[in-house]
Amino acid sequence: MPERQHDEEADGRPDRRPAGELEAGVLAALWAAGAPLTPAAVQLELGTGLARTTVTTILTRLHAKGVVTRARSGRGYAYAPAQDAPGLTARRMHAELDKDDDRSTVLARFVSDLSPEDEDLLRDLLEGGQDASRPLPSPQPPEGPA
Repeated sequence: MPERQHDEEADGRPDRRPAGELEAGVLAALWAAGAPLTPAAVQLELGTGLARTTVTTILTRLHAKGVVTRARSGRGYAYAPAQDAPGLTARRMHAELDKDDDRSTVLARFVSDLSPEDEDLLRDLLEGGQDASRPLPSPQPPEGPA
């Protein structure tokens, strides 16, 4: 049996990209646009060889997950992100936390793996020192010889 190349299926078609990668690309296009987009507009923004039906399927799945909103636009829909990127990350963190019955252990292990800078940020947030709607400062690289 001939060895198959990593970038092609046995029938000569390119490998499929993971669904998460496609969803991330679609979300990035929606965030960059700053306005609702139709599937055809998302397809153009992506600039890839994806079929419009594939983009429509991804948008439909994202809508079913509550990640995007949609409104009628002609005979179809225009889609917009339901949240900004930090909001989506927080939502995913909550979803992961909700999967385990032992929340205290999950949170304890999460906190034990935080960097000192992230510990300080979390402490500030818990003490009410930072408005959660404002962007948090990026951790600064450690100072040292250049």
